[in-house]
Amino acid sequence: MYHLYASQNHNNPLVVSMARGDVNGDRVPDNIYLTGIRTQESPFVQDITLVIQDGATGQFTRIPLQSNAGYNPALFLGDFTGNGVQDIMISIASGGSGGTMYYYIYSYATNKPKLIFDYNAFNEAYQYDVIYKDYYKVDVIDRTTRQKYIIDISQRGRQYLSEIYNRNGRLRQPIQGWVNPLSGLYPVDFDANGVYELLAYQRIAGRYNADSLGYVETTLKWDKNQFTQLQQVVSVFGAQE
Repeated sequence: MYHLYASQNHNNPLVVSMARGDVNGDRVPDNIYLTGIRTQESPFVQDITLVIQDGATGQFTRIPLQSNAGYNPALFLGDFTGNGVQDIMISIASGGSGGTMYYYIYSYATNKPKLIFDYNAFNEAYQYDVIYKDYYKVDVIDRTTRQKYIIDISQRGRQYLSEIYNRNGRLRQPIQGWVNPLSGLYPVDFDANGVYELLAYQRIAGRYNADSLGYVETTLKWDKNQFTQLQQVVSVFGAQE
């Protein structure tokens, strides 16, 4: 049996997040924990582990996470696959300057843990080219689908634009930005049928990380055995007249 420590010893794992719901499908609520080792005088948590206590038997199952250190680890329970059983969503803030997050979703139906969403796999699949163009435009191009989005940056301010363009609106030199890894992943039941979709946010960076141009927003829906893209948009920041 896996013991959940309540000790103040900083070398022992403590419960850092908890949720309760039926995750194995036997209609008995289970206890879901994230445990971890808190860093002394810091909100940083290491060795974050998913622990499931079967509500019917009291038995514990321990599931290590690949990315298991960060800030504000949290749990969300909801049905993502449509089988009527709640799945387990884990979020951990990386603490990096880009605001990136670690996300995992596990199915635990019939007491069999299965990783159905891995933020690393998502980041590898959703790659983009960000290319500054003449006349105050930036192209964001999905490398897989070749879908192109065009961002108008003509309202970004005279000083910003003068560093990039000459008086005729032509680029002074080639510039490329990038799209950051996941910075937000939100469960949303768009069609109100009790099954959650996922809304993923990736921040678009221009010349440097703090030079935000907008976000790529991708909606994912479970399809048989994996999450697939339902739709995708690019959102941009407004500017005052």
